[in-house]
Amino acid sequence: MKATEQTWQQVERVIRKVIEKFPSSEEPTMLTDIHIRVSQENGEVMVFNDDDLEITRCIVEQWIDNKDDQFYDDAANILRQALTKQKKVIEQMSIMKPFSFVLEDEDRESVTELYLVDDDLVIIDEELMADLDKDLDSFLEHLLKE
Repeated sequence: MKATEQTWQQVERVIRKVIEKFPSSEEPTMLTDIHIRVSQENGEVMVFNDDDLEITRCIVEQWIDNKDDQFYDDAANILRQALTKQKKVIEQMSIMKPFSFVLEDEDRESVTELYLVDDDLVIIDEELMADLDKDLDSFLEHLLKE
């Protein structure tokens, strides 16, 4: 799914609303995750804190009645890019670190971690890590043969 300009605007607006709820000047809030739920059926994007209290919501019109099997992968990619664009502001949010943005489906099941904020950790892009297990296994096998 190629995101339309309107989709980008709607997703970026949701991210900005989350950022506005946790301005950097306030005392840090104790949260571990920000949960972003997306719905293929109605295109709704809802954001919740750890206590399942709603932070914000919107409708992404392009996602209404989306039957694509890759929907959550595509939505995760769009959300990840929107979060990355706001990296500097997100890392200054008044939430005690570490915390992460997690994508969930309509049934509140975790789909993927979108973005981790921590002073001590750096998360490498999934595409770079795609075949790491195979590479490490073959490296270990090669070492054991010698």
